[in-house]
Amino acid sequence: MSSLTLAKEVLQIEAEGIHALIEQLDVNFDKAVSLIMNCPSRLIITGIGKSGIIGQKISATLNSTGTASFFLHPVEAMHGDLGIVDHNDVVLALSYSGETTELNMLMPVLKKRGVKTIALTGNKNSTLASFADVVLSAKVPREACPLGLAPTASTTAALALGDALAVALIEKKKFAASDFRKNHPGGSLGERLKTKVQEVMITGLLLPLTAPDASLREAINILNEKNLGAVIIADDKSKLCGIITDGDLRRLLSLAKPLDLDRMLSKDIMTPSPKTIEEDLLAADALSIMQRHEVTILPVLNKAGLLAGMLHLHDLLGKGEFRLLV
Repeated sequence: MSSLTLAKEVLQIEAEGIHALIEQLDVNFDKAVSLIMNCPSRLIITGIGKSGIIGQKISATLNSTGTASFFLHPVEAMHGDLGIVDHNDVVLALSYSGETTELNMLMPVLKKRGVKTIALTGNKNSTLASFADVVLSAKVPREACPLGLAPTASTTAALALGDALAVALIEKKKFAASDFRKNHPGGSLGERLKTKVQEVMITGLLLPLTAPDASLREAINILNEKNLGAVIIADDKSKLCGIITDGDLRRLLSLAKPLDLDRMLSKDIMTPSPKTIEEDLLAADALSIMQRHEVTILPVLNKAGLLAGMLHLHDLLGKGEFRLLV
C-alpha cells in the first residue's frame, strides 16, 4: 500500500471515530456542561500518557474561551499537588480504557473530598466510569494504528469531544469575539486590527485630559504624568476642543521666546480640530487614518460626537511593534 493510500485510510478511520461520537452523545453531555457552568471554582483536567496530552490541549482551549481550567497530572496529584484541588472544583478525567491505574487511584480521593467528576472514556463500564458523577462516552470503532495499539482515532475523538464541550460553554456563557481577543493580547496583528476602537482605546483616569483654560504648565504636567505623547483638550461637557502633542511643545520651544507657563493657556497652543475616529469603527480604520495623516494619536468620539477616549498607535500594534510601519 502506498503512503498516500495509507494516509487516506488513516484519515477515514479517524473521521469514522469522530462520527461515532454523534450517536453516543446523550443527556450526559448536557449534565457535564451544567456541572462545569455551575462550578463556583475551576475545571481541573487530568489524564496520563496520550490522554494527558489531549487533556492539556482541552484545558488550553477552555482557558482561551472563558472557562478557567488547568491540567493536573494524576501522579503528581498523589504526591502533593492534590493540595491545589478544592471541593468546589470539577474534575474532567480522561482515559480511553478507563482502567489507568494512576488515574483510578486518584478518583476515590477526589470523591472523598466531595469533588464532582466527569469521566471521558471509551469504556462506560470501566473503573473510572464507576467513580464519576457524569460519564462521556468516546468509544471509537477502531484505532488507525495497524497494530491497534497506539492511541490514534481514540485521542482524536477525545479531542473533538473536548472541543464540543468548549463550544457548548462558549454559547452558554455568551462568550464574545471581543472576550477571546482580550485573552490573546499577543495574537497576530491582523486579529488585533479586527477589534473595535472602543475595546482598545484609553479611557478614564488613564486619559491625558485637560481644559481649554488650563495653564500650559498644567498641560505639560499631565503630558509628563501620562507619558502618551499628547494631551487632549476638552470642555466640561466633553466636547473636543483640540490636542497638544510633544511636537507642538518642541515647536513652541524652538521659537526662542520667553514662555510664561502659568499665564499661557492650553487653548493658546493646541491644534484645533484634530483628526478623530468614532468608537464603533475598527482598529484597522484607525490605523488607516494614522497612516494617511501621519499621526500616531487619535481622539475617539462617541455617537453624540463627544470625547470618549484616545487611541495610540501602540494600542493597535502592541508596544515594540511600531517598527512594522517603518
